[in-house]
Amino acid sequence: MRFFFAALSPKTRAGTAPLLLAGALALLAGCHAKPDDAKGGKDGKDAKKNNGPALVDVLVASPSSVTDSVEANGAVVANDFVELHPEVSGRLTYLQVNEGRRVSKGTVIARINDADLQANLQKIKAQLQVGRLSQDRLEKLLKVQGVNQADYDLAVSQVRSSEADAAYTQAMLAKTVIRAPFTGVLGLRQVSPGAYVTPTTIIATLQADTKLKVDFTLPEANGGLVHPGTAVTVRFAGNPPRSYPATVQAQESQVNQTTRNLTVRALLPAGAQVSPGTFARVLVPTGAARRSVVLPTNAIMPGDKSDQVVLVKNGKAVMQDVKTGDRRDDQISVISGLSAGDSVVTNGVLFTQPGKPVKVRKARKAK
Repeated sequence: MRFFFAALSPKTRAGTAPLLLAGALALLAGCHAKPDDAKGGKDGKDAKKNNGPALVDVLVASPSSVTDSVEANGAVVANDFVELHPEVSGRLTYLQVNEGRRVSKGTVIARINDADLQANLQKIKAQLQVGRLSQDRLEKLLKVQGVNQADYDLAVSQVRSSEADAAYTQAMLAKTVIRAPFTGVLGLRQVSPGAYVTPTTIIATLQADTKLKVDFTLPEANGGLVHPGTAVTVRFAGNPPRSYPATVQAQESQVNQTTRNLTVRALLPAGAQVSPGTFARVLVPTGAARRSVVLPTNAIMPGDKSDQVVLVKNGKAVMQDVKTGDRRDDQISVISGLSAGDSVVTNGVLFTQPGKPVKVRKARKAK
């Protein structure tokens, strides 16, 4: 365009300048115009997309009878647990700790050097033998009045003293042998062969895993919910989560004055696949049953005054106030605010707006 304009004569150039300028403006406007403008263009498409119905998943409410329960924290404990300590000081001459293995009651775990006690026992036995011979001779002489009663009584006393010394030494010898007090599983070894040990030294731990218990605490206000024989449910996290029924065995005779909680012990069924020390959640039934709807926790929107859910009515999102009850893992019960057949949004809650249209992608019934 610039070259063509320069080739014109000055007179012609002055006359055609306005026409060329108008044509350039028209051409520039044509370059910016697109066929999509007639349909709203890209901005129109985005607006339509933003103003379109939100995709949601819904759950059709179906109230059912649910028993209320109180949730408490607890831990698994072995039926029997002990730290194996020696009763006397000395050097270990034998150590057999099969870590993680089951041992029977009475199995020898360790021995302590007992040479000095064995020698002392032999000495006492020799003295005892001489004392018994002397007692027998004096007893015969006493029958013929060949010795007085005081000499015979002294010999009897010496024999009994030697017998007591022998019994004491044998008891000390028994303390040099560490045995399994019950059948159970050994823990990790804490000492090495040849180590000098004292009664404060831990050789290993032993726990009976055939019977497992759960100790949990309840607020004093809920202490009346449990008594020996009460059935509770014990849940463990994991992949997958596990749940076992348990039976209350006993409870502490008094409430902890610091925490105002009551400690309760329940027995797990045989074969429960958990380890002592595992964290547990215990559900204690209150005995009160009421009808409620169980929803996923992500369907509930906490509010200042009350919790809310989103319902789908006539193709639009409607906010509904509800009253919630027990929460268990990723589910929560709704006590009031919902009726049978209500469509509750469970997925896509954050994309809904009150009064705006929604599109149900997937619907299912509450179990």
